[in-house]
Amino acid sequence: YESRLVQIELDELERETIDDEVVDLTEGEEDEATEGIKRKWAAVEKLVGTESRIQLVAEDIVQHWDQRLETITGKAMIVCMSRRICVDLYNALIKLRPEWHDPDDKKGVLKVVMTGSATDPLDWQQHVRNKPRRQEMADRFKDPADEFRVAIVRDMWLTGFDCPSLHTMYVDKPMRGHGLMQAIARVNRVFHDKPGGLVVDYIGLGADLKAALSEYTNSGGKGRPSFDQAEAVALMKDKYEIVLAMFHGFDLSGAVSAPQAQKVAALVNGMEHILSVPPGATEQPEDRKKRYLEGCAALRRAFALSVPHADAIAIRDNVGYMLAVAARLTKVGGSPGGQTQYDIEAAIAQLVSRAVIPQGVIDIFAEAGIDRPDISLLSEEFLEEVRHMPQRNLAAEALQRLLQDQIRVRMTRNAVQARKFSEMLEEAIRRYQNRSIEAAQVILELIDLAREMREADQRGEKLGLSQDELAFYDALAENQSAVDVLGDVQLGVIATELVITVRRNTSIDWTVKESVKARLRVLVRRALRKYGYPPDLQEVAVQTVLMQAELLSLEVAA
Repeated sequence: YESRLVQIELDELERETIDDEVVDLTEGEEDEATEGIKRKWAAVEKLVGTESRIQLVAEDIVQHWDQRLETITGKAMIVCMSRRICVDLYNALIKLRPEWHDPDDKKGVLKVVMTGSATDPLDWQQHVRNKPRRQEMADRFKDPADEFRVAIVRDMWLTGFDCPSLHTMYVDKPMRGHGLMQAIARVNRVFHDKPGGLVVDYIGLGADLKAALSEYTNSGGKGRPSFDQAEAVALMKDKYEIVLAMFHGFDLSGAVSAPQAQKVAALVNGMEHILSVPPGATEQPEDRKKRYLEGCAALRRAFALSVPHADAIAIRDNVGYMLAVAARLTKVGGSPGGQTQYDIEAAIAQLVSRAVIPQGVIDIFAEAGIDRPDISLLSEEFLEEVRHMPQRNLAAEALQRLLQDQIRVRMTRNAVQARKFSEMLEEAIRRYQNRSIEAAQVILELIDLAREMREADQRGEKLGLSQDELAFYDALAENQSAVDVLGDVQLGVIATELVITVRRNTSIDWTVKESVKARLRVLVRRALRKYGYPPDLQEVAVQTVLMQAELLSLEVAA
């Protein structure tokens, strides 16, 4: 909640009665039959809707919204007392921002959403729409990517309207109780990384908001539905100091203010600093990275609620840089805590400083002057260039990610080989994280693993086997004694026959049909006995071959 009360200029006679009149008013009573209430509402509406006051509100909304948009994307709703004020405020806003206006329902940033009739004034008619057209407006507003970002309403969309990307509500209408809580609920929908909504008060809702929240709590509501923005600012400062401490010894101001051409290098250097464990520290590299990402997530949420407070604007550029580093670390090395790539992309899109480079994939290899490799080849030239990269920790993270991607690809066609490489990678990374080896050494081990992967791709050619046949060969050769007894050539013959057998006897859903599984198990055992596969190793081989057969059947189905 943020109070930005715009004072109403009254003469002394009006001042004596206006407070009591406002207290008597609640939402919806504009349409009640009671003539006394109607007169009071009309009196207040006239004062709230003076040309000078509407101009002040319009100027403040434009300034406030521009500052919000610098740090958080999404939608805003402006709630006015009457349709007349809605139209007048629209006109005042488009004078300040003419680019927001478009007569076409399918275009435009700003729209008034209201009902009306043919008897309404002529300048209202562009805003009066029938039900199908209002539904089109609703669909546009609910779409986070649509340019329709600011809606002016009186009563519509305040109840039963779900727009998760709506994060700011400007309220210039007296509201109370359940109606006020319903309106606030519109702006407080959870949306990916959006921590909550901001209610900006121009009419003096403070006391009514407290009363509504008290009513909410007394009726069984849980948690704190609202808190003052000052609390968010205090929390933001605390989280900012936590993240800032991790940049100790790093030229943060230089990185943030770096020329545009050097922004990528500044981010790469920030990533390397976060991944580097300070001398004497007992923290593991992965724990430090996790701590940084968690700190940035908390900072991002508090910052989003604090904008456009002056204290938030003061650290905006630094926060933008910190979050950009966090987003790139996630791209390079994966995300802890179960966050998806979509979550991270949504988060960095929600909050990013103008000082940070435009969003896009930062390729640390390209930044270091190294051509990004064809992952299926992992050429010797590429591996040597990686070995000599100055950003050792970042190189280790990126190389680990490349190898993980390659292992995932292999897992879809050669389970035995992928499992072997996965275990080797996990062991190297475990020792690196436990500080038993340094970044330079883990890079060497990962390079050796990459070379083994490359050589594994070439084994099929040497043995005269296709990729599928090589996968079954690896399943059979997992036991070294079988290799010793039969040799490469005989195992290759068995692998070739197994590929033919599996292709003939599997269907898309064979893995869920026990009868088909049982038949295939018999056929595999028969083939192994036919070529003299060691009897004591046959059962383990059958299970491994069936596992590989499942991958082959899935590939055929695809």
